[in-house]
Amino acid sequence: MHLDGPSRNGLASSERRDAIGVLVAGLNRLARSDVLDRTGLRKPAERVVREATRRGFGTMVAASRASRSFQRRGSSSAPGVRPASAPSSGTFDLTPTDDEQLLLEVARELAADVLRPAATEADDDAAAPDAVLKASLEIGLPVLGVPESLGGVAEERSAMAGTLVAEALAHGDLGLAVATLAPGSVATALALWGTEEQQQTYLPHFTGDDVPAAALALTEPSVLFDVLAPTTTAHREGDELVLDGAKSLVPRGVDAELFVVGAELDGSPVLVVVPSGLPGLDVTEEPAMGVRAASLSRVTLTGVRVPTDAVLGATDGTTYAECVRLSRLAWCALAVGTAQAVLDYVTPYVKERQAFGEPIAHRQSVAFMVADMAIELQAMRLLTYRAASRAARGEDVSRDVGLARQQCASRGMRIGLDGVQLLGGHGFVKEHPVERWYRDLRAIGVMEGGVLV
Repeated sequence: MHLDGPSRNGLASSERRDAIGVLVAGLNRLARSDVLDRTGLRKPAERVVREATRRGFGTMVAASRASRSFQRRGSSSAPGVRPASAPSSGTFDLTPTDDEQLLLEVARELAADVLRPAATEADDDAAAPDAVLKASLEIGLPVLGVPESLGGVAEERSAMAGTLVAEALAHGDLGLAVATLAPGSVATALALWGTEEQQQTYLPHFTGDDVPAAALALTEPSVLFDVLAPTTTAHREGDELVLDGAKSLVPRGVDAELFVVGAELDGSPVLVVVPSGLPGLDVTEEPAMGVRAASLSRVTLTGVRVPTDAVLGATDGTTYAECVRLSRLAWCALAVGTAQAVLDYVTPYVKERQAFGEPIAHRQSVAFMVADMAIELQAMRLLTYRAASRAARGEDVSRDVGLARQQCASRGMRIGLDGVQLLGGHGFVKEHPVERWYRDLRAIGVMEGGVLV
């Protein structure tokens, strides 16, 4: 019997669900068997059940990602609505505004009550729990950088508020922070650089109840990768752009319904809006050493076609460069939050841990190491806040972001390493979270894109 395309897809989806159901049912029956207890395989079997269920439904979700339709709206290619620059007081004041303080308190509560308890399992599963993602939507993370006139909450550029929120969330867990911030990063990019048509087409999906997973894809799987010279290419064919290349370490890529991809067009790097489900777009899981809870993925583009007006912002490379800087600023904020978590954990530990009849904090080598961690952390925070405050005012932040990233990448990783060292053998085992924070902090100097403030 001949089946056309839609019928084949429907049949494949039905067969996939049936196969997954049979597999999971069989694994569940096996997990309830007392044979597992006698053979000592109880824990491995339960892990297989959990992983099979997650991967099975992840495959179903990936197969149906194209179900959301981003209907083109608006008729103007003119610049869309832009958030106003924050006013300058003429002083370097790090005191949060009343609105920022309220937002910060909510983010800290989410990090402590939701992200931190879920972090270990999320790291093991390489996926963020649905409860965590839903909680992030309830506090409005996706619309943090979207102007009020477009359904968001921003009265002015939100680089400072975004930095504070990213730091607070990373104190709970860096991987889950990336997973929760990724969709809002795409919405922020649309608010900063989108045309009127792009904003009307995509932003309503981020301001509603059913927020799509979305990702900013800049990193590439190549040796000595230079983010400002992407090897992914876009060339014109009539009224279309044809994209070829690969992106790696993309947060929540398997579930994403919308990507903002970095590519070279006419000799300059640009950002291109790419909906999922297009022919030639392939997404696979890519678990890494750290940031595992963000469900990192590889996105391969082979002859992917989008309209020429899918370019986001300027085509001369200036928008792309600004995006890179704001993304690096976000990673700096994540580094600060995670490094603070390390310091907060090891400080009471060294005061309570006894060796030779006294707390190990009484030894100068230990006390000096903790003091150095605190000093370097404050330098990371000050450099990051300065860059964020200048970005919020619309000023050139190339130098400020460069200094902050250098400090956060090198010293953040060192703080993670020192945290592991101070815990001794405890720093090497998963019973304590410091080993996970160390793995996450190593990503600061490697990851590009993914998040944005």
